[in-house]
Amino acid sequence: MVRIGYTMMTEQAGPRDLVDHVVRAEEAGFDFSVTSDHFFPWLRSQGHAPYAWSVLGAAAQATSRIPLMTYVTCPTFRYHPAVVAQKAATMQLLSEGRFRLGLGSGENLNEHVVGGGWPSVDVRHEMLEEAVEIIRALFEGRHVTRHGAHFDVDSARLWDLPDEPPPIGIAVSGDRSCALAGRLADLVIATEPEPGLLEAFDRHGGAGKPRVGQLPVSHDADRDTAVQRAHAQFRWFGSGWKVNSELPHPDSFDAATRFVTPDDVAASIPCGDDPEEFVEAVRPYVEAGFTEVALVQIGGDAQPAYLDWSEKTLLPALRSAFG
Repeated sequence: MVRIGYTMMTEQAGPRDLVDHVVRAEEAGFDFSVTSDHFFPWLRSQGHAPYAWSVLGAAAQATSRIPLMTYVTCPTFRYHPAVVAQKAATMQLLSEGRFRLGLGSGENLNEHVVGGGWPSVDVRHEMLEEAVEIIRALFEGRHVTRHGAHFDVDSARLWDLPDEPPPIGIAVSGDRSCALAGRLADLVIATEPEPGLLEAFDRHGGAGKPRVGQLPVSHDADRDTAVQRAHAQFRWFGSGWKVNSELPHPDSFDAATRFVTPDDVAASIPCGDDPEEFVEAVRPYVEAGFTEVALVQIGGDAQPAYLDWSEKTLLPALRSAFG
C-alpha cells in the first residue's frame, strides 16, 4: 500500500494559508504532509518564501494526526547542523512524535544568501555527511565538541529531547547521495521515479527503509487553466536536479525555461480534473518501489478546490488503484 501525502509548498503561499491548507489536508484524509524549506521561490510568479520552521511549528499545533516532514532542509549553509538538530528535536516534541527530518545538499537558490559561496557537489556531499553525524550525536543526548573538515561544534547539547528522535531522510539524485543515504538515513527521498536510485540506496544499506517521492499536479475543473498555471509557476521542474541545484535566483530559472511551452509542461504534469490521469502519473513511483508519494498541487490559490476534490475524488481513486 502506498501512502499519499500533501505538500505545503512555501514558494507559493503565505504562512497562514500554508497552515490552513495542511489542516484541511488532514481533514481530507491525506496520509502525511511535507514542507519545502526555501529562501526564494523558483520563479517570481510563485511569489512566496516564508520561514518553513515557523510554519511547521504552527502546523504542529493546528493539526493532531497528519505527520509532518521537511522536504527538504539543507543543514550546511543557511543553518548550522547543531541548530537543525535543535529545531528538529523541538518539532518532534511539538508534534508529539509526528515529525521527520528530511535533509539534502541544498540549492544555490536558497543557500547563497549567507555569502558562503557554492562549492562543487562533491564538497556539498561531504558537508552533508558531516552535518548528519553532528545531528545524530545531538539527538543521542551527547555533549558534542567537534572540529571537522567543514563544521565546528563547541560544547553543544540539546536540553529538550523527545523520547524518540525524528527519523532522518536524505534526498538522493545519484550514486554518491544514494551511498550516503543508505549508510546514514532512516528513509530516502527522491523527486523522480527512478528505480536505479532506490536500487543504489538498497545496495548501500537502505533495504527495507521507507522511500518518499514527490509529484507535481495541477488540478482545475478547466484543463486549460490548469495547464497555464502549471506553465506559469512550475515550468522549471523538468530541468533536472543538476541544473536546479546550481541556479542562484528566480530570474535565472525564468531565463533557463524561456523556451518551455505549456504543452511541454502538460506532457509531464497531470492537469485538469480526470482522476485517472493523476493515478497514471503516480503509477511510475509505485512501480519503482516508492512507499510514499507526496503530491504538490500547483498554485496557492488553487489549494481549497484541490483539497475538496482530493477528499471526494482523487484519494479514493488512488487508494482503489494502489491501496
